[in-house]
Amino acid sequence: MTVNADPDSTVVAVVLAGGTGSRLYPASRSDRPKQFLPLLGEPSLLERTVSRARAVADSVVVLTRESYAAGVRERVPDATVLVEPAGRDTGPALLYATHRIGRAYADPVVVALPSDHLVGEGFAPAVRRGVAVAAATDRLVTFGVEPTRPETGYGYIEAAAPAGDAGRTDADPEWYPVASFHEKPDADAAESYVAAGHYWNAGLFAWRPDAFLAAADAPPLAPLVDALRSGGDPGVSRSDDGSGADGSAHDHEALRADDHPSVRAAFEAVEPVSVDHAVLESAADVAVVPASFEWDDVGSWDSLDRVLDADSEGNVATDGVTLRTVDAADNVVAAADAHVSLVGVSDLAVVAWDDRVLVVPSDRAQDVKRLVRALEERGEF
Repeated sequence: MTVNADPDSTVVAVVLAGGTGSRLYPASRSDRPKQFLPLLGEPSLLERTVSRARAVADSVVVLTRESYAAGVRERVPDATVLVEPAGRDTGPALLYATHRIGRAYADPVVVALPSDHLVGEGFAPAVRRGVAVAAATDRLVTFGVEPTRPETGYGYIEAAAPAGDAGRTDADPEWYPVASFHEKPDADAAESYVAAGHYWNAGLFAWRPDAFLAAADAPPLAPLVDALRSGGDPGVSRSDDGSGADGSAHDHEALRADDHPSVRAAFEAVEPVSVDHAVLESAADVAVVPASFEWDDVGSWDSLDRVLDADSEGNVATDGVTLRTVDAADNVVAAADAHVSLVGVSDLAVVAWDDRVLVVPSDRAQDVKRLVRALEERGEF
């Protein structure tokens, strides 16, 4: 059995672009987030994501913080920009965006996409399958990427057997109920997850707004749900064809309308929490759609070793770097524009951006986030 989306549904992609990407310091800074960087060559990660989104969505909304809004508009001027009231992680952010989209578009299905991931071929067909599942079943849909290695830096999704599940049969290969979500594991657990057939949690989702708001109406997001429902209506009318009060296909004014003070207060009061922890892990009806496309979150400097071409000694470098080595192997070098020489070193990430230089062993690349916290305390980030 193959599920089919309602042809009258409007697919709205929400591109999450409010984070900084602190593990990619010093290229990523408080005023220059990861998604603005051309780490894989031009265009930027944000521009690549919006381009992918346009292949699967009728409208594209970029959700970001106020300080990044101008940079978003500069890079993707044809996308609608929605500014979140405060930075509170993906749970509150996606609740806010989903509510606003539900008010501005007729019968929408929301597709949530991180703005800073590397995604290969096969993305569009997988997302269309997920949209169809969300539209036909009212489930919250997550996309599970088939692992290529045991990875301790990603969360995992465990699928349940489909037998007896309402809304599908054993003959339906397109989705499975989610049995559980697993946190980032240690090395042994990662190997066991891959052996068991679990999927990487890529942070890609699809849902109908009513289904998501119903699932979010519990701690810790219930106060924000209440505020959005009671004070979050910006007074926007909607025409029968799904456009806004001005008749545009992309209802910019509806999504940019001022929030009621109660919404901002509720948003600022909620603790930062991911959408996985806040909603998906406790929701009753969550589906996973398997996806086989190439995927990487490019979250730390060691990840470039997986996505850039290496020289004969295993060294990789970003565009703009002229690299010269003597007895140096398996290093990652990143710079906006520099001539870099390495002698007798291995397994390092060497990063030079603006007036900042970072040198860190590749196996400690995740610890850059600790450095950034210290820099923030000093006002140096």
